[in-house]
Amino acid sequence: MPEQPPYRAYATIAGAFVASLGAVSGLAAARKRPLQELTAIDLALLGLATFKASRTVARDKVTSFVREPFVEGEAYDGEGERPTHETEMKQAIGELVTCTRCIGTWVGAGLASTQILAPRTGRLLTAVLAAGAVNDFLLAGFNTLTAKANELEQRAGRN
Repeated sequence: MPEQPPYRAYATIAGAFVASLGAVSGLAAARKRPLQELTAIDLALLGLATFKASRTVARDKVTSFVREPFVEGEAYDGEGERPTHETEMKQAIGELVTCTRCIGTWVGAGLASTQILAPRTGRLLTAVLAAGAVNDFLLAGFNTLTAKANELEQRAGRN
């Protein structure tokens, strides 16, 4: 019989997420900071930054220390890391930090919250991460084009 998902841990994590957003909203209100309307450019930058930060947390070697306590074996490059089943909470957090989609919601909330509580820092952090995401896409595109050009060149050399 399959093991039951750690629903209590999921509920605790979801509760912490909602409580954190409520706390940010309360702090912003206490500081009398009006919530600025999110423009299309702001949303695009936030999306790119969230993509980059999510991939960094869930896959990069440099953040393996974040995943290490919550995965089986050693965390290193994000490939094949499986959440530990030591406790329900460790399993749930392991599922969160090894899934780019899952951690993306948290990262996006963190970046948006930083923009509300510390606007200069939040905008700078979001811009830097968005630039990193654009860089990743450009590098992937360049690598794909280079590989295709090499393939075509090799075919032409055989004919």
